Amino acid sequence: FSCPTAFNNITKMKSAVFASLLAYASAFAPAKNTAQSTSLKGFEDALGVQEPLGLYDPLGLLDGADEARFNRLREVEIKHGRVAMLAFVGNLVPRAGLFLPGNIDLDGDSFDSYPPGIAAVLGDDAIPAAGVFQIILAAGALELFVMKDVTGTGEFIGDFRNGFIDFGWDTFDEDEKLRKRGIELNNGRAAMMGILGLMMHEKIDGNPVVGLFLDY
Repeated sequence: FSCPTAFNNITKMKSAVFASLLAYASAFAPAKNTAQSTSLKGFEDALGVQEPLGLYDPLGLLDGADEARFNRLREVEIKHGRVAMLAFVGNLVPRAGLFLPGNIDLDGDSFDSYPPGIAAVLGDDAIPAAGVFQIILAAGALELFVMKDVTGTGEFIGDFRNGFIDFGWDTFDEDEKLRKRGIELNNGRAAMMGILGLMMHEKIDGNPVVGLFLDY
């Protein structure tokens, strides 16, 4: 960047994003003192605690936490990761020129007539407000009635199958189940970083990286 002001603004944006990522990863940081080490000791062998960071909790959200508190934070992390994975893929697919067929509204506006990314819901070319409301309503319904352990038969935190969706899970042995849960957790963490990066770059003048990588 040739303009110092623009460079400083982008640096501030990246710092803000980095701070947000620390909040998302708040359940996993090495202890910095004896008191914190004692409070976190019970979670050092939890799924997702791995080198090089170990149990990473920079905000101290697990200080004095019991198992119920840890499980709540883990459920939130898993949900955020799943949403972020969908968001990341959903951001890239339309940029690759793939859209749903047909129209998005009764006025005959096609899906590919709207821009991808955050511009699809914010800005002059965004979908109608009624469409945004329907998205929020659908997400709220899923959160309240579907994406939870409705039947009480979940085997672990984040198990929302509810006796309906399985995809062969019960055919895996315990080691394979643990491995796949770890893969999902780490993919979710990466996707949270990824979607924040995509959103940040989309708001930079000239839209570098996002949208331009398809030209290479």
